[in-house]
Amino acid sequence: MSEPGTKTPGRRRFDPLPEWAGTTTRLVHGARRPDWNAGAVTPPIYQTSTFHYPAEHSEARERGDVYLYTRLGNPTVDLPEEGVRALEGGESARLFASGMGAVTSTVLSLVRAGDEIVAIEGLYGGTDDFLKEFLPRFGVRVRFVSDSEARAPEEVLREGTRLALLESPTNPRLHVMDIARWARAADAVGALLLVDNTFATPINQRPLSLGADAVIHSATKYLGGHSDLIAGALAGSRSVVDRVDAKGYLGASLDPFAAFLLHRSLKTLALRVARQNENARRVVEALRHHPAIAELHYPGSASAEEEAIAARQMQGRGGMLSLSIRGGAPAVERFLGRLRFFHIASSLGSVESLVSVPIQTSHRHLSESELARLGIDPGFVRLSLGIEDAGDLVRDLTEALDGLR
Repeated sequence: MSEPGTKTPGRRRFDPLPEWAGTTTRLVHGARRPDWNAGAVTPPIYQTSTFHYPAEHSEARERGDVYLYTRLGNPTVDLPEEGVRALEGGESARLFASGMGAVTSTVLSLVRAGDEIVAIEGLYGGTDDFLKEFLPRFGVRVRFVSDSEARAPEEVLREGTRLALLESPTNPRLHVMDIARWARAADAVGALLLVDNTFATPINQRPLSLGADAVIHSATKYLGGHSDLIAGALAGSRSVVDRVDAKGYLGASLDPFAAFLLHRSLKTLALRVARQNENARRVVEALRHHPAIAELHYPGSASAEEEAIAARQMQGRGGMLSLSIRGGAPAVERFLGRLRFFHIASSLGSVESLVSVPIQTSHRHLSESELARLGIDPGFVRLSLGIEDAGDLVRDLTEALDGLR
């Protein structure tokens, strides 16, 4: 993890921690400004829209060393922003009002009419809609590649491609993409590589260290982790991040109260993710051969090639898995009705376990043929494991599946 505060403007300078400090220590202590906040251990919420500044400090305003307006910067937002930057190992970071705010602000800032974006199929539904329905109206070409085509990015990226967009693991089949190989292929044609790291989290995977130019998150999910905030995040090189809506014209700025909650949540991220990794591993071991399951999807499980990629680029496999349940939609309905510790909800990454049906939520906009091409059948459910006792989750799922027979 890079040293906090070494490459930030004056008003966002933080006290550096020792180089030997570990990840969790940095999450708890990393964004420290003891000269601020009257010495409060938990920094307050700066719930203000505007700021007073000395009229004679014009040079400081130009450098960005003073606060002007919360859409452009706020002390409460600075803290989790610095946390995300340090976690991902980036030079800079920016927070947004939602994950889609991060996606749209980033993409719109990095491309222009006539440019081409290459994206893998099966992205999060909101991102997919934005690329398919919105961008073409402004002269931006978007070319989608299948999972099999994505195995050879050198063959799908070409001169004229300005941005490559990946998720890894993918949503909802949890395929693993070779980020380092994509980074090399993007560099060869002068394209930027943007990776959605929401599912993996920077605890399990750091795309910037693999060559990606920037990373985005729906911080609503694992980074927030408590189902009580909406936020998005971007981290990467300063040359990329500083291009992204630098004046705040797109208006997707994070509210100070949500930033306060996000800062709180980041302190326990490593602990939560470790437990979620273990819970998912235990559930996969218990359900892998259950007769009610036609397919089980888990990062690295699709093939020996994907297992090798996951072992190489991930420190943990995450808390997500998906099941294709025999019997289709009627079986799914009975399965959901039998669960006791899983909320039926469309999100993921929280302390409580969640289950969703992609054809009703994240991928409801796709046609039957598109769903079939992506391998999302009527019996498909996606599980997000929380931090409950692993034995309770295994028993809950097993008994619900046993009841289908």
